Amino acid sequence: MYKSPMAAVAAQSVVATLMPIMIAVLAGFIIIGVALPVLPLHVSNDLGFSPFVVGLVAGAQFAASLFSRVWAGSFSDRRGAKRAVLAGLVAAVVAGLLYLLSLAFLTVPTLSVAILLVGRAVLGGAESFIITGAVAWGLALVDRQHAGKVIAWIGTAMFAAMALGGPIGSILYTSFGFSAIALVTVLLPLVVLSYLMRMPAIASHTHGEHASFNTIMRAVWLPGLGAALASVGYCAILAFSSLLFTDMHWQPVWMAFTAFGVALIAARAIVGHLPDRFGGARVAAIFVIVQAAGLLLIWLANTSLLASAGAALAGFGYSLVYPGLGVEAVSNITPQNRGMAMGIYTAFLDVAMAVGSPALGWVGGHAGLRAVFLVSAVVAACTAGVAFRLLRKGRVAV
Repeated sequence: MYKSPMAAVAAQSVVATLMPIMIAVLAGFIIIGVALPVLPLHVSNDLGFSPFVVGLVAGAQFAASLFSRVWAGSFSDRRGAKRAVLAGLVAAVVAGLLYLLSLAFLTVPTLSVAILLVGRAVLGGAESFIITGAVAWGLALVDRQHAGKVIAWIGTAMFAAMALGGPIGSILYTSFGFSAIALVTVLLPLVVLSYLMRMPAIASHTHGEHASFNTIMRAVWLPGLGAALASVGYCAILAFSSLLFTDMHWQPVWMAFTAFGVALIAARAIVGHLPDRFGGARVAAIFVIVQAAGLLLIWLANTSLLASAGAALAGFGYSLVYPGLGVEAVSNITPQNRGMAMGIYTAFLDVAMAVGSPALGWVGGHAGLRAVFLVSAVVAACTAGVAFRLLRKGRVAV
């Protein structure tokens, strides 16, 4: 079995090793976080579109991420993880400029939302390169026995950014409108770019065998399927919790998503080592049941406090589903193929978001916003079946 030359990296040093990358991801993903709670309000209230269109706009980012994941993974493997992150940040600046352009056509809502859709798509590509490059960068710095920690901690930086972005975005939107969101999306990546340019890069894997897409897909598809099912629950909170709070006249509208993010971060800080210690599939099977219970609590909630508690429970559960199944996805992948493997694995999340956002929007439009959380709980719970199958399935090195 392949043994990394970085095996001497001790478990307690993993977070310190990853810290510069985590800071970059934190800053880079704030531009996504600031838009999350206010984008549905902008599309619904400012432009006057239905929940289905809200779902389309939210899902455009994830659809674009889906189509760019494999490209991002291959780019990271062949050209270097640092270059992948930098390319993502440049694309994020372009997305912010498109946000600004959409505001010039508020009197023509159809054109405005069309430009916004393009901006969301570009941001999806940016997100793909940033997170895929960051994870590949982290995996290159530590031994494979710490893969779960890499995925968990870099993901923690991502969710921390989005949790912080929620209240920041709401304050900016309330005070200055969507134009403030657009300006942050342009300016913050430029700051991060100047920071990353001074960091040393990890050598790209220009030599050695690069496995084919089909070979890696066969190794990754089952963990990816489980991640996709669980991510439908994440999608429900991401795209529809602020609308539910608005519909129920609960304040602040960003509380559910922030509770989800804070609980996720706390869980990864406290028990983030569990997938590496007990196995990713086993941990994912347990934690996804907790996630489904939290979504059901949101469905039943009659107060903002209870709904926020449900979101926190869902965040705690989801916290180790994605890294747990991610451990299964990369457990037998050699370093020159890890970027592609993580790109394909994360693409399954994008499928869930791209399909789940409009599908849940359709459910919300026909059965009410509460039904979104009931349906997502049922779908997420199916991940447990995938995890049990992984426990019985043998793995072959790629």
